[in-house]
Amino acid sequence: MAVLAVIIPVLMLGVVLALGRYEEWLLPNEDWPLPAPPAPAQRPGATDGATLSH
Repeated sequence: MAVLAVIIPVLMLGVVLALGRYEEWLLPNEDWPLPAPPAPAQRPGATDGATLSH
């Protein structure tokens, strides 16, 4: 019985610490920079808003 009184709290502490690490890995920190969204692809031969006059 004395062994269980020592082992159970130690195991519970290990589970709580493991869940904390899992939560940090699962939910990114709000201070981390988010990756920039990719630039939209342009059509071949398209210009930057310039118009062609005929």
